Amino acid sequence: MTDSEIKAMLAEDARRRRSRRDRYDPLQGEPGPGRVAATDPAGSRVYIPEAMAADAGYPDALADAAAWDTLRLRHDFPYWCARCVRIKPKDGYTDVPFVLNAPQRRVLAELERLRLAGRPIRIILLKSRQWGGTTLIQHYMAWIQLVHRTSWHSVIVSHLKDASAGVRGMFDKIVRDYPEEHWPGGVQPLLKPYQRASSTWEIAGRGCRITVGSIYNHDFARGSDIAMAHLTEVAFWRDTACYSPDDLIRAVSGTVAMLPYTLVAIESTANGVGNYFHREWLRCKEGRGDKTAIFVPWYQSVQCRLEPPLPAEFAASLTAYERELWDERGLALDQIYWYRRKLAEYQTHRSMMAEYPTTDIEAFTATASNVFPTAWVERLRAGCREPGRGTICPDGRWEPDPAGDIDRWAAPETGADYIVAVDIGGRTDSADWSVAAVMRTDTALPEVVAQWRGHVDHDILADIAARLATYYGEALLAVESNTLESSGDGYGAYILERLAATYPRLYMRGGGADGPLRPGFHTNRRTKEQVVSGLIRAVRLGEYIERDHRACDELLTYRTTPEGRYQAMAGCHDDILMTRAIALHLLPAAAPTAPLRPYLDSRRW
Repeated sequence: MTDSEIKAMLAEDARRRRSRRDRYDPLQGEPGPGRVAATDPAGSRVYIPEAMAADAGYPDALADAAAWDTLRLRHDFPYWCARCVRIKPKDGYTDVPFVLNAPQRRVLAELERLRLAGRPIRIILLKSRQWGGTTLIQHYMAWIQLVHRTSWHSVIVSHLKDASAGVRGMFDKIVRDYPEEHWPGGVQPLLKPYQRASSTWEIAGRGCRITVGSIYNHDFARGSDIAMAHLTEVAFWRDTACYSPDDLIRAVSGTVAMLPYTLVAIESTANGVGNYFHREWLRCKEGRGDKTAIFVPWYQSVQCRLEPPLPAEFAASLTAYERELWDERGLALDQIYWYRRKLAEYQTHRSMMAEYPTTDIEAFTATASNVFPTAWVERLRAGCREPGRGTICPDGRWEPDPAGDIDRWAAPETGADYIVAVDIGGRTDSADWSVAAVMRTDTALPEVVAQWRGHVDHDILADIAARLATYYGEALLAVESNTLESSGDGYGAYILERLAATYPRLYMRGGGADGPLRPGFHTNRRTKEQVVSGLIRAVRLGEYIERDHRACDELLTYRTTPEGRYQAMAGCHDDILMTRAIALHLLPAAAPTAPLRPYLDSRRW
């Protein structure tokens, strides 16, 4: 960089620092959405919530300081925190009033948007370290129980019971330090054990219970009258044969009613891909879930700043990533310098990204064994969209039906070429999925246009695949044959032979020196490496159009084992992924006019 460029950067850095709004006074409030200017009984100009100004008790409170205070405590959560809560700051030992920082105020805005709209409060929070996300949610629940609702019970769940108890200790401190003049209803809000239960306490005078639990104990979630649930560090909840995050959260969600002031908050730092938290984040981020997705990057915290000792030299030494933070994120040099120093504490940049992510995609950066880098997959995900759902009638017509068995992104077109790839799973709900995917092959980029996914008997699956292939203009039908050929009773081989006899464009392998023609695509170590290598290239170069979010989820959880083999990580699937790999591998054979591969049977075309 030239001296003039460095000088210009330092001037811009000074401008960026001046524009930051670090000072926040919750007693005065600040102008903004949902706030109006007012004059309190002492004659001070303040900014209060619109809901407070619209309250029926507001006119009387203008002339009565006690009434004003009570009314504002009810409507203004940051004001309540500053007046009624004391916390120990991370950089000190003496308790101070709880003043919300910028990330906390940002999350609060979403909580309040849902509450004031009379909607159930449902959020999923992806956070970086050390800005107080857990603290915010726990105090917001306390505000509801101490100020707004009686007999409004809550649960706090973590991956370890000790961690949940620590969050419960936070509530204990709230009650212990609560100012006497603000006791709700004039009754001291004591926290006492509830009916000899070891993990449940009751707020005396409010009738509100607080229960702490862990992923290893689901009993508290069933049959309980739960109105609020705080599920913390969910990405670290282990999914085992006996304990499942899905089961616990389903139990909690089934207990919390869809009513105003009910709350379910799922929050965590990231812990890789493929786990429940990652899957739920993606679902809610894309608008497919019930929760508002909120991501808080590291740079929104004032703690993530450190003054560079030699600003000019530091500005001239920015790495490519740091330059991106400057150019695209608009960060100041003290934030970027903090990032450089913090990065030095980690062995890899990947580890730093998980703890202090700049973007939500970065937070879920996969491990070194991941086959498909996150950036590739997210680029592919840009083409995903919700399908139309329906079924194919016996006469070949498409019948739209929200409860149908087929996802369709595009209808068949006359003269177009298609391939249907089938990966065969198990019959029961606990087995691998069976998937039949349709890909259009005569366009500039092959495109996924339809898909069936489920658990059925294999003869029914064969009928479904043939029906789907017929609907798409007698597409080339490629059935992964391993499962069928390995069935000891010969029934699987019978299914393949029946398909070969009844469907005119079934993929066949073998022939000539390779032996007689046999129906189906056989996946062995050699062919699997071939098809997966082709898929890696296609995803890296953007050589096909994906429509299904679940396919992208599977790509993110596909790993290379220490032995060099490809497989889905524990608890995840690769059934959709394999249909893409097979379809792309057989792409040259999908069109009747294309040159045939030596192992394809031209008599079946």
